[in-house]
Amino acid sequence: MSMTTSSDAPKPRTEGDGWEATRAQSMMATQIMRDADDSGPDALHDIGRPVGDNQRELFVSCGPVEAMRQQFEILHPAFIAVHDVGTTLSRKLLAGIAVASGRSLQKLVIRRQGYGTPLATLEFIEWPTAQGTALRLYTTEIDADSASRAALATTLLAHSRLGVVLVGDLPVHALTTSLQPLQQAISHGPWPNQHLLMLPLSSASAVAAQSAHLSGPNGVTVRTTPPVQRPAQAWSFISATWNQMHEGDATHGLQLPGLSTGAPAPAPAPAAPPAAVAPPLAPPVAAPAVAAPVAPLPLRPMPAVPQPGAAPRSLDDVLADHVARLIKLNGLLACTVFDTASSHPRAHAGTAFDAERLARQGRALIDAALAAGRSLGVPGGMPELALTLQAHHVVLRQIPRHADLALIAVFDASAANLTLVRLQIQRHDEDFTP
Repeated sequence: MSMTTSSDAPKPRTEGDGWEATRAQSMMATQIMRDADDSGPDALHDIGRPVGDNQRELFVSCGPVEAMRQQFEILHPAFIAVHDVGTTLSRKLLAGIAVASGRSLQKLVIRRQGYGTPLATLEFIEWPTAQGTALRLYTTEIDADSASRAALATTLLAHSRLGVVLVGDLPVHALTTSLQPLQQAISHGPWPNQHLLMLPLSSASAVAAQSAHLSGPNGVTVRTTPPVQRPAQAWSFISATWNQMHEGDATHGLQLPGLSTGAPAPAPAPAAPPAAVAPPLAPPVAAPAVAAPVAPLPLRPMPAVPQPGAAPRSLDDVLADHVARLIKLNGLLACTVFDTASSHPRAHAGTAFDAERLARQGRALIDAALAAGRSLGVPGGMPELALTLQAHHVVLRQIPRHADLALIAVFDASAANLTLVRLQIQRHDEDFTP
């Protein structure tokens, strides 16, 4: 029997190793390599490590919910969380704000350390502020399993500086039931967030009456706006509320610029505390308009919402929306729609491969498949291919109703099942329904 002496034991890592050790669940659960360019003012408050222009990765040794909670408690980042109750519009709201502000819609992918398996994907927009810090706007419409999705949404709302809740058109009894999980989360805590903004899509009085019960033992300030009909209105209320929260705050200076949407929207008034028997509340009286930020960032107006009878969208717009939906599929690294005759890319999403490279390889795969068919005496035609390589799946298929266009998509084989992703892509053929 041999024994290990103290000289044979593994030596502890030092700061010179370049890696921070992954901590247990009671500490930060992320492995981070510090580079020379990670020393900026935002480096200590950014969650995840950039792996592309619009994507960050967070490698964790515990569950995604616990990992994000640790990140929030240690880094204390400033962010706004947008949550859906009885609707699924938060992701669309972020996309619209990104277009109007000229910012990019970004992703934070939480992966299992040592395996790289994606556990959850969060979407956000990020703004630089006049003070050199960064402010994020997250949607709680998260790509994850059902349990993690709900718990991550609660964690985001609880640790945000401002929680925004989009409330759909629900009857009173359904509204009460839908808001109950949020009320319980606030009551049971921990809930460091002190500000909630309720954006009703229909009846403001019903939402205001129910929102009055959300303040909980921590005294959370709950504001309810008049009914919101357009993304520009929603953004006006969000930015006005944020600016009111930080009015005169010279220490942090975290103020959002407003969009050019006509008259500025006033910040909504906080909901009154519930009485013993809460009567139906009228829509809250709007507070006076908040002064504009001292140094606003230049933003373009929100895009107009298409109205019935509007001119049909161009094919390029349809293709751009198509790849934007596909890139949200689990494990998809990049996809490109290209012209089969010229190999010219028409739409692209993803940062792992550039559009021109994917288009060229797609055309090469088509030529190889047609050549193989001719040598076998098989009639030609646009091939549909599904390839499995050592670490990737590649799917190539014609765009429905457009014989001159094809899609090539590359998936991470460790995160996507080939049969499943082909079915998921086919479900999006409805994007091209007349």
